[in-house]
Amino acid sequence: MNIKEIFILSFESLSDRKVRSILTILMVMVGSALLIAVGGIGASFTDAFSKQFRNLAPNILFISSSQQAQEGPGGGVGGAGTPPPAPKITLNAAIVNRIHSLPFVSDVISTYRGSVTVQSQSESKTDSILSMDPQKLIVIAPTLEYRDGSTLQPNNPSSMIVAQNVANPPGDANPFLVLGQSAKVTYSFVDSTTGQQKEESKNFIVTGIIKETGNPTIDSAIVINPQAGNSLLQKSGKFDSLFAIAQTTNFVDVVEQEIRSLYGNNIGITTVKAILKTIEQFTGQIKAFLNSIAIISLVVGAVGIITTLYTAVIERTREIGTLKAIGAQNSDILALFLVEALLIGIFGATIGLLAGIGFGYGLSATVVPGNGSSSPPIYTANDMARVWMISVGLSIVAGVVPALQASRLLPVQALRSQ
Repeated sequence: MNIKEIFILSFESLSDRKVRSILTILMVMVGSALLIAVGGIGASFTDAFSKQFRNLAPNILFISSSQQAQEGPGGGVGGAGTPPPAPKITLNAAIVNRIHSLPFVSDVISTYRGSVTVQSQSESKTDSILSMDPQKLIVIAPTLEYRDGSTLQPNNPSSMIVAQNVANPPGDANPFLVLGQSAKVTYSFVDSTTGQQKEESKNFIVTGIIKETGNPTIDSAIVINPQAGNSLLQKSGKFDSLFAIAQTTNFVDVVEQEIRSLYGNNIGITTVKAILKTIEQFTGQIKAFLNSIAIISLVVGAVGIITTLYTAVIERTREIGTLKAIGAQNSDILALFLVEALLIGIFGATIGLLAGIGFGYGLSATVVPGNGSSSPPIYTANDMARVWMISVGLSIVAGVVPALQASRLLPVQALRSQ
């Protein structure tokens, strides 16, 4: 038997058992589709987060007290409730000057942070507030642009600039804040002396609205001058975080080691590179978990192929005997069933490839990554080729046992079977 005859007989055999063949192909298709969809969405998420954090200046080190570092973003920055445990080290002017004096450090930017209630006319919202030197915003957000207005005047304690998402909250029909508007900002805190709940309020005028920068610190915040922030947030000169600016990206690791040698684990240090690495590890773990589910689906499909071909061997025992009686070799029968498995794998993997691409696009439209907008899945030729070959290869492997069983049937015994 030549290869053309083997393919024709194999295809006709699958056609004769349409329902069983279609169900087996669907098993392979589901596994392939899941692998493709998961891979595309995982790559999309990693790319979206990476783009967001690449908008941050790569030569910046984010410094916080170890207490805040353990609590995570936003921890220990004030607001209603009991005060957080005291940090092991207090970030103050002395710490700023000491870090600034280190080799390869070009600047240190100090910040106050908190959670405040903003009252605009009859509406109130809770927002984050960032207090720092307004002239240095461009350092931590190189892509900074103003939609309306301009930067803060350094000596104006009553002006504030707001992120676009704060001025125009997503989903709201009307803007919450507009240029030139006055808004009341209230900070709630617990007095460390009396233990009583207190509030500090101040009126600010919106002098600028910032376009989205990709920097999460700025894109969801109100920005005010340091003097106003120190007073409103009751900080008494104790900073919540620092931005240490290395002279170049090549010196980031050196600066981190120098700061760590001074303060050990009493201070928290994070870099853009470390953030990206953490994100990649996190998305990689999720992707691995979902891939394991897809692999299980492929294994189920392989079991389906074994069952289908094993049943076919039993049903076609007399046919196998006839083929051998007229000259077919064991290798011909082996090839006949392996080609059936191959065809199931090709059909299932190809349809699964297309279904996975469509499923990935549909799922990505309903899932919003960290940048606030849907991100299309990313498919590469190498990934699709790898999934296709895994699916087809696993199908062929699944067909080996039934094919060997069929090839070893003796012609006389096969012809006698009912």
